Amino acid sequence: MNTLRPVVLSGGSGTRLWPLSREQFPKQLLPLASRDETMLQATVSRLEGLPDLAKPIAVCNEAHRFLVAEQLRSAGVDGAEIVLEPVGRNTAPAIALAAQVAIADSNGSDPLLLVLPADHVITDAKEFRETVQRALPAARAGYLVTFGVVPQSPETGYGYIRRGSAPLSESADAFPIARFVEKPDRATAEGFLTSGDYLWNAGMFLFSARRYLEELSRHAPDLDAAVRAAYGSATRDLDFIRIAKEPFAACRSDSIDYAVMEKTDRAAVVPLAAGWSDVGSWSSLHATVERDEAGNALRGDVIVEDTRDSFVFSESRLVATVGLQGHVVVETKDAVLVAPKDRVQDVKQLVARIKESGRSEHAMHREVFRPWGSYDSVENGARYQVKRLTVTPGASMSLQLHHHRAEHWIVVAGRARITRGEEVFELVENQSTYIPVGTKHRIENPGADPLYIIEVQSGEYLGEDDIVRFEDRYGRGSP
Repeated sequence: MNTLRPVVLSGGSGTRLWPLSREQFPKQLLPLASRDETMLQATVSRLEGLPDLAKPIAVCNEAHRFLVAEQLRSAGVDGAEIVLEPVGRNTAPAIALAAQVAIADSNGSDPLLLVLPADHVITDAKEFRETVQRALPAARAGYLVTFGVVPQSPETGYGYIRRGSAPLSESADAFPIARFVEKPDRATAEGFLTSGDYLWNAGMFLFSARRYLEELSRHAPDLDAAVRAAYGSATRDLDFIRIAKEPFAACRSDSIDYAVMEKTDRAAVVPLAAGWSDVGSWSSLHATVERDEAGNALRGDVIVEDTRDSFVFSESRLVATVGLQGHVVVETKDAVLVAPKDRVQDVKQLVARIKESGRSEHAMHREVFRPWGSYDSVENGARYQVKRLTVTPGASMSLQLHHHRAEHWIVVAGRARITRGEEVFELVENQSTYIPVGTKHRIENPGADPLYIIEVQSGEYLGEDDIVRFEDRYGRGSP
């Protein structure tokens, strides 16, 4: 019996869901469709109950590695393999890396890979699991199976799959793929919906690791060679598999659809009707989450008056609306988005303009997460900056120094172990210390509760790249 090995692809940036989703904290790491789970956590949670299920393999951006690891741990997933892409190269190479890892872990067997993007919503997890089980016979027979979502509307934002008229002889639930279709216009999409032969291309797959690599080698030998070279030079870094950058960067970017699925003669599709959404925009998220009797989805400290069919989100303050119809309002600590629902696809262009202007709001939130906790930039001005540091229990910052800034630390709550030059001492609530320019220093939290510190920086340059690290338990070097 083939082990079922989930492969969770967590490399996207989700720019259409700005300002919540950003390069350093993308949508799959946010609790968008649920108040309790991030999208990544929901992806692994809905797998529970599948037969012969092994620990997942997550493929993610190197910058997100600690967030992915912590979210998997919080979801009760121990022992996951986390593969770090040094650069993004789309799904075909990412899945090939996961296949290499799965084969290396399998002691000579050929595990089945269940490939899932980390940023999709599926409302009927039971039906999803049953559909996966219906797809197993075709995958075990050597087919590369994709899951085609049964369309509920004439969507023009998705690609389509036309299924064959009769199921495979090896599986009554799987159909040969007649053709892949790019995103259609409205009239064509309406025809697809009427015919009943077309399914949305959701980007989820099931196949054996070796079969996928065989087909990749046959149809995209350059990709296969580049991935093998990069994986052959991979190293273990704490709980991560760090892929060699130079050979992987030489790999061209290509999707699994273009590289393999549209070329192989062993592609099959299994229809999926489990309440799927790719949450590709604020309007699609609004359609997915719970709404009130006026059609509004409200999150956070929100008061609405004469407002209908809108998505209103508040992260840090009261947001009030009057007289809105079909709008999206999203407030974060450092940005506010207001847009009609029928224009939310243009948010991607807005984010590009923010990036081109040299601002940082496209990339990171005001609160930035680190493996030891987080910092929130509360205030800044000429030659000063104020941050609120949160250090998780048992965590430690690196031993470091700064060439251009001094720091004052005031403990607000918790217990801090401070290294300052050759001194090591502890501070508790309402106690403080000063770190001169050029002095080695470190903050540790030896307690069982979170540590909160107000940090006041002063100096000629306050950038995050003014860090020289000497010791770091998380394997980070200097920027």
